[in-house]
Amino acid sequence: MSTSHDPVVIGLIGCGNISGTYLQRAPEFEAIHLKACADADGARAEAAAAEHGVAAMTPEALLADPEISLVINLTPPLAHADVGRQVLAAGKHLYSEKPLTATAAEARGLLDAADAAGVRVGCAPDTFLGGGHQQARRLVDDGAIGRPIGGSLRFLSHGMEHWHPNPEFFFKPGGGPLLDIGPYYLTAAINLLGPVSAVTAHATRGFEERIVTSQPRHGERIAVEVPTHVEGALEFANGAVLSLTSSWDVWPFDRYRLELFGTEGSMQMPDPNFFGGVTRLTKDGVEVEELEPNGFDYAVPNLTSGSGDRVANYRIIGVVDMAEAIRDDRPHRASGALAYHVLEVLEALLQSSDEGRKIAIDSTCERPAPMAPKG
Repeated sequence: MSTSHDPVVIGLIGCGNISGTYLQRAPEFEAIHLKACADADGARAEAAAAEHGVAAMTPEALLADPEISLVINLTPPLAHADVGRQVLAAGKHLYSEKPLTATAAEARGLLDAADAAGVRVGCAPDTFLGGGHQQARRLVDDGAIGRPIGGSLRFLSHGMEHWHPNPEFFFKPGGGPLLDIGPYYLTAAINLLGPVSAVTAHATRGFEERIVTSQPRHGERIAVEVPTHVEGALEFANGAVLSLTSSWDVWPFDRYRLELFGTEGSMQMPDPNFFGGVTRLTKDGVEVEELEPNGFDYAVPNLTSGSGDRVANYRIIGVVDMAEAIRDDRPHRASGALAYHVLEVLEALLQSSDEGRKIAIDSTCERPAPMAPKG
């Protein structure tokens, strides 16, 4: 018989590129026990299981396992809704990679199904739980920049076909820079400011096809079916207005930035795609001060990025927090409601471009509870 201190037993479906981080990190946390992984490609599941010391199962067997109570869905975005419905129908809690589904309508259906089944939905990104972003949250809450007035979200690159082993889905419905990278930046901004009330945007597509230069699909051509450059504005319910630039059509020199401007100062936050990093604060005209996220968990750099920089990477913290929340009967931070709001906002940006008008956001969400500094 389980107790409130027993780990939550977890299964993982989808053994693609991102799964290695989840499988590598899972043993580090007492709140969870990752029992098994599964994939439609049985050989891929077997290889991942052997590398990380877990069981390999078929998706059907994993969903039928009575020990597993929470399933991580790491399938491609177009499969998120279908696999998510299967998880919920099996009576298990669902944690999905971002975006929650390819459309907000599908996401709404998942949340309704979870409510009917009495289970929870969680969703990446969880980088906002890292020390760098929790430090920024504390500074905003403490009034370090006064009342937030504006800011900017910028995430620019020249696409995924240069490095990802299977980049085609990035350029199909459910993909594009806005839905792939946007959740990191928008979730981080909502953590700081709260929900978005309205958006406007213009979107375009820089290239009609992409040529893959990564292996093993080098030389293949991908037809681009989604916008790959978006310029927009986000109106937050608290009155702040932030600009947004999202692109896979740019050879950039200043690629990733989240900034806030307030009545008493300005802040540059760490890259929302990662957990750690410093916050740069200018207050009352004083020169920039760089603030390390000392005292927060998940703040210590420990991996090397493609650029050679040391970065913090704990892409399972949202699952861990969700497991602890299930045991403690409290709200989890990387929630389905937050993910749904983020998806509705991102979808509304594309709708605004298509229809040439401002789009009001129907949903709302609570700012996730801040993480307390360690010690």
